[in-house]
Amino acid sequence: MIAPPLQAKVPSHFGVVLGNGLLCRDQTSNRYYFDYMVRWFGQPYKREGGAYWFRTPEARLWGFAVREVIVSDETFPYRFVGAVADTTPDKLAEAITQRDGLRYAKITGSATPVREASTGGRIAYAERRSKIYCAKFKPLPPALR
Repeated sequence: MIAPPLQAKVPSHFGVVLGNGLLCRDQTSNRYYFDYMVRWFGQPYKREGGAYWFRTPEARLWGFAVREVIVSDETFPYRFVGAVADTTPDKLAEAITQRDGLRYAKITGSATPVREASTGGRIAYAERRSKIYCAKFKPLPPALR
């Protein structure tokens, strides 16, 4: 494994790799995203709630600062990749629609604002920020198929 530089810079492909993952436009392989994050940002700073948490200083997606990226671990029932952005769900959804053409619909009946795209990606409030994520069921092991 290649150790990241002490002052890791955000790679130029961060928006393509993570952006498409968060929009559920690709397979959601937690191993792939874990390895990607370790390579470019170093080891996760915590493991909590079924996920590895990575700090992403200076990272931006859709024009907003992204402070953390989360990747599911093997204990969580879904495979997911997520990010915490410094903006509201409405503003983040609007920026994604403008830049990528993907629209988010409001989910009714939620205590906090939640938006969902046709691809399955969601945006929800995370305190004063937004959490955008793509979660998919884990496939059955070959012996159970």
